[in-house]
Amino acid sequence: MTVFRDRLDAGRRLAQRLTHLPGNDLVILGIPRGGVQVAFEVAAALDAPLDVVVVRKLGVPCQPELAMGAIGEGGTRLIDTDMLTRTRVSDDEVRAVEQVENALLAETVARYRNGRRRIALQGRTAVVVDDGMATGSTARVACDVARNLGAATVILAVPVASATVLRQFTAADQVVCVSAERHLRAVGYHYQDFRPTTYDEVTSLLDAAAR
Repeated sequence: MTVFRDRLDAGRRLAQRLTHLPGNDLVILGIPRGGVQVAFEVAAALDAPLDVVVVRKLGVPCQPELAMGAIGEGGTRLIDTDMLTRTRVSDDEVRAVEQVENALLAETVARYRNGRRRIALQGRTAVVVDDGMATGSTARVACDVARNLGAATVILAVPVASATVLRQFTAADQVVCVSAERHLRAVGYHYQDFRPTTYDEVTSLLDAAAR
């Protein structure tokens, strides 16, 4: 089992798999909050601009860490109907979770975009980065957001992911992963340090990348 020291270590190791990408039209998009730490190292290694793509996981009511879908900027939405069937979540419960998450999404976008312009993606290669991928719902929505914003090519890059989800992932033109795990229990098991990333840390990384 591959274990990363922390998200910065994961980002440096992930960047080694991305050196083949042309540098003049790249934009690195970190998924807040943990994905931005990984993306910061990727952007630094590739000498590419860093931005965020804001998405929110829709968690199963009785097990919030388990995704039943996701929402993203610009009204992008994905519902995992198979997960709804397995967990017996009703339409009313989905609407209730989505209402809360939509409010948090708007708040998060406002916080990260305050005084900071979104980097234009039109005709460029967007590399969507997260700290790992378990169900793929969040990553799919993030890739859809990037494409809706005009990215010509969308690449998903993650340090660790479920091998099964990777094989079935079609939202990106290319997927790059350091460690594809046959049995992925949880992304956090693959990090020695998986402490939550704060809003202030994300903002500091975006400011540092802009400088």
